[in-house]
Amino acid sequence: MCGIVGYVGSKDSIPVLLRGLKRLEYRGYDSAGVAVLHENNLHFIKKAGKVSSLQSFIDDTTIKGNLGIAHTRWATHGEPNDINAHPHIDHTEKIALVHNGIIENYDSIKQALIKRGVPFTSNTDSEVLVQLISELYYNNNEKISFEDAVRAALQEVIGAYGIVVICKDEPNKLIAARMGSPLVLGIGEGEFLIASDASPIIEYTRNVIYLDDNELVTIDDGHYSISKIDSKNIVNKTLTKIDLTIEEIEKGEFPHFMLKEIHDQQHSISDTMRGRFNLEDGTTQLGGISDYFSNILSASRIYITACGTSWHAGLIGKHLIEEYARVPVHVEYASEFRYRNVIIDSDTILIAISQSGETADTLAAIRKTKKLGAITLGICNVVGSTISRETHAGIFTHTGPEIGVASTKAFTAQLTILIMLALKLGRKKNVSKNRGKKLIRALRDIDQDVVSILKNSDEVKKVAKNTWKANNFLYLGRGVNFPIALEGALKLKEISYIHAEGYPAAEMKHGPIALIDENMPVVFIAPQDDSFSKVLANIEEVKARNGIIITITDKKNNLLESLSDYILTIPNTHKHVFPITCSIILQMLAYELAICRGCEIDQPRNLAKSVTVE
Repeated sequence: MCGIVGYVGSKDSIPVLLRGLKRLEYRGYDSAGVAVLHENNLHFIKKAGKVSSLQSFIDDTTIKGNLGIAHTRWATHGEPNDINAHPHIDHTEKIALVHNGIIENYDSIKQALIKRGVPFTSNTDSEVLVQLISELYYNNNEKISFEDAVRAALQEVIGAYGIVVICKDEPNKLIAARMGSPLVLGIGEGEFLIASDASPIIEYTRNVIYLDDNELVTIDDGHYSISKIDSKNIVNKTLTKIDLTIEEIEKGEFPHFMLKEIHDQQHSISDTMRGRFNLEDGTTQLGGISDYFSNILSASRIYITACGTSWHAGLIGKHLIEEYARVPVHVEYASEFRYRNVIIDSDTILIAISQSGETADTLAAIRKTKKLGAITLGICNVVGSTISRETHAGIFTHTGPEIGVASTKAFTAQLTILIMLALKLGRKKNVSKNRGKKLIRALRDIDQDVVSILKNSDEVKKVAKNTWKANNFLYLGRGVNFPIALEGALKLKEISYIHAEGYPAAEMKHGPIALIDENMPVVFIAPQDDSFSKVLANIEEVKARNGIIITITDKKNNLLESLSDYILTIPNTHKHVFPITCSIILQMLAYELAICRGCEIDQPRNLAKSVTVE
């Protein structure tokens, strides 16, 4: 969370920084600010609110400079306001710093600095770091370089950080460091950029270096060097060419990124599958895990760990892997898993799922599991991400950048990968070729299924227009579709602020049925499979209590039509592909309800896209 961008080169940095902040705003939008060095002076502006508020203020000034840093914030310590916004400036007003992460021992450092007469202006943990750097640089008995002051300060703090810092007394120098919070260095023609991810960089260069933990980069007079924070040892890093395009990170003709990304699923699911099917043999090809495939086949247990939407994908992965591969699978929230005394040995496989590949809790779970001797696999979307680098092996979703905070196409891509993984394991065990072919054919036809669903938008809008005033929704599904009920409820909560819960349909009688009245919409996931008669009985129970029934099914019948207030029909498909297509119409429903309620779609309150702090 939080977006960082820095620039040094021949251009005026202000337009570069502001464009970068707009591309990073999905990471945080409580406040924003910039600091630049120009003619031996440090200039800074920071404002509560979104980047547009900052830009409006800057447009009325003459601030400029060839070296600068900027930040868009998701608040952790201190409320969102002008004072707590980044960059933070030391009390001499000579050093500026932007920070993503949490300094856990900030209070003890702050109290020590206050005793030495250092004044503080904000309520943030981040200001402690810039004041500490200043104290070490300016009030040290032995004069040290700015880089050494930064290095010394970082060795005193405990916590996670990605920082970029500048100083008016060393005006050609930009220093950045990482410990637990991602940073990417972009290397252009006579210019350098540093950012939380690659999106602000691609307009200027495709050549990047991903910093690892305990690494510090110093950019000075057209050169850069990377070293270890704790030892000064030089690190030689390989350049990576990023494959993003500007079009992929812009909305195009769509009013919101979320709607664009819902529509992207016409091709993003196929992009994830491309080159990975062997229809003739009814199996899949997953080269990213080939070196460890025998370990996965012989595993005594598999853990899947993730957060949020990715955790819901993991629940479906459990169904699929247990059914096809007959291996016990445990699904854990990464935030809980990392602190539990879990049963892990060399016969354990951990599958970590993360869209960004930077989720802090998921990364911590991976590191813990590796120390215990297990094999770790990553399922992520971002090539070069920390999780993709730190797991033993993995599978990329190749679904393209996802900017909307509420995950859509990343989720369906994760489900697709999990289906392919389960099938590959199953075909090496007892799953027949014919059974594999049926599943692959259903996946192969998914593009046209998605197009059909997107054409149903008028029906979805009708449901939304008639239910948007509801204060609560209940989502019910059975079996592999119970996690889709959870995901549908999460999407609604995230962007419409309607309270919603997902439940196994049979569990409705164990509590939630008490909430049902004429004001409660209940969304039933009701495919015509072997659970249909049971779901139908649950619908009858809600009907008897005057609930508003919204049914999602792949086949209408007279009884279903008579019981339902609204029916949203999606194409008939394989029972293990149905969760993918069903989730798309639930995304559409959440989107249309949020539109009716006048909510902010891409930047819902209190949320950020990548949770890179605990």
